[in-house]
Amino acid sequence: MLEMQSVDLEIMQAKKKRAELPQRIKVMVLRKKRAEIEGKLEQVLALQEKAESEFRVLEDEDTQLAEKQQRAQEIIDASGSDYRKVESHSKEMAGTAKRRETLSELMLAKSAELDKIKAVHKQIDDAIAASQAEEDRIRTSFEAEDKGLVNTVSELTARHDELAGTLPAKLADLYQRTAAKSGGVAVGRLVEGQCGVCRAQIDGGRLIELQAQAPLGVCPNCKRLLVIE
Repeated sequence: MLEMQSVDLEIMQAKKKRAELPQRIKVMVLRKKRAEIEGKLEQVLALQEKAESEFRVLEDEDTQLAEKQQRAQEIIDASGSDYRKVESHSKEMAGTAKRRETLSELMLAKSAELDKIKAVHKQIDDAIAASQAEEDRIRTSFEAEDKGLVNTVSELTARHDELAGTLPAKLADLYQRTAAKSGGVAVGRLVEGQCGVCRAQIDGGRLIELQAQAPLGVCPNCKRLLVIE
């Protein structure tokens, strides 16, 4: 069990070192910032979609008015000396032309708005691409070290499983439950009446009772397993 605990502590150290790799932390920071940028992108895309929809409405109305103007002009051209018809459709054309002038101004304004939104959209796309490129660069720089730690954890885990297989099932289960409750350190030695882990002094009747549990007891203070020799 002491050897298995030594292996488990190495696993914990390797995992801690992997989690604390400075490059990994930089990647996490980049991803967090990129998620925030992507949230802004969704807002910009919604604004762009709305502006494009409004522009299409204006454009469709202008197209319909242009067709109306053309029909009115064709009627005027075919009216000959019918003054009333010419006058009626001329007024219609004048009203249509005025509305088209207004639409032209509205479309120019909406087009300018769209240009600004698209510029922001491009800035965000560029920022996301730059962030991803930076992440890729950082990941490349620590990939070998990270992979080495992953392999170390894998090898140590295999050794843990091998050692656990040599223990009775109940004892292996007790070790795992104690480790889970004790920060990974499940077992120590009884040394000169002291727990080798928490250093608590065990005196008198408690010590005699503990020694009677040899070769394995439980520290009355920290509740870890104690190897009694």
